[in-house]
Amino acid sequence: MLPGGKLRNEVLREAVFPNLGVEDGKVIYGPREGFDSAVLEYDGENYMVVATDPTLGVPQETFGFFAYHFASSDVAVFGARPRWLVVNLLFPPGTSRDFLRRAMEDLDRECKGYGTAIIGGHTGVYPSVSEPTATTTAMGLVKKEEVRLPLARPGDRILVTDRVALEFAVSTAYFRADELRKVLTPGEIEELRSLYRLETVLPDALIAKPFVRGMHDATEGGLTALHEIADNSGVGFRVYGERLQLNPLVERVLRLYGLEPWSVSSTGTLIAITPPENVAPLIAELHKNGIKAFELGEFTSERRRVLVEDGEERPFPEFEGDPYLGLYSKR
Repeated sequence: MLPGGKLRNEVLREAVFPNLGVEDGKVIYGPREGFDSAVLEYDGENYMVVATDPTLGVPQETFGFFAYHFASSDVAVFGARPRWLVVNLLFPPGTSRDFLRRAMEDLDRECKGYGTAIIGGHTGVYPSVSEPTATTTAMGLVKKEEVRLPLARPGDRILVTDRVALEFAVSTAYFRADELRKVLTPGEIEELRSLYRLETVLPDALIAKPFVRGMHDATEGGLTALHEIADNSGVGFRVYGERLQLNPLVERVLRLYGLEPWSVSSTGTLIAITPPENVAPLIAELHKNGIKAFELGEFTSERRRVLVEDGEERPFPEFEGDPYLGLYSKR
């Protein structure tokens, strides 16, 4: 039986990657572990970057926002601004027109903010659908020399924005508010809910692009995405726990559930693979735009994956399941 959440890499290798249809010379980068977008030949100067993502299990007031940003963020970390969207909207019986209207108005607002056109899709109400679900495919163009792949070289620095574990904490504020009242005030719970708009790396990636070698959005599994980057790059890494910067509200939520931050859902957390000389200017540029970021560690020629805490070294945690799935399944 398949485990909950995103499919493990060994399942992809066994059942998915061997069954990908015909080979096509226009596909520059296709399905691959740790690559959340495809890269296609477009013309002599440009590649097309394509990504698709589902939106489900989110609070109703966030549905339109995430229907845009989940897939668009994956396009942005490859260096492209999302230009076109295809959106499928599937609803259970009883869904109101008001919900559809609000979701589309939010989606429209995000599209106009980033210069994106919705070019097609599908809509429908079906008895087999148990909750509002969107599947969005985003597309954008990038100059061939400006494409950014999630690959690292020894000596590259690991730069991270300060939204680690935010996705998990925001979800608890919506789905487990009664439990959160043990550690947060009602006002703090409302504040945490409002932070869902930070669960995107789209603006971060567009700013970071000139400074980085590659980027990744730390979604399900959080910072354990570093393993996929290391696997694909033939490198190791060292992460320094004392450098991690967490939102104080997020820190209190993690403490309540007895969780470490390393493998918790962190959509909106940009992992930037940055040459050493670009770290300071990148952090400065992000800060200038109201985005906090910090250097968390470095990639190494030695292939060990190390977490340093309190002067002690231990293996960096692996992805074994994301606590977010428990929140979602017990709503």
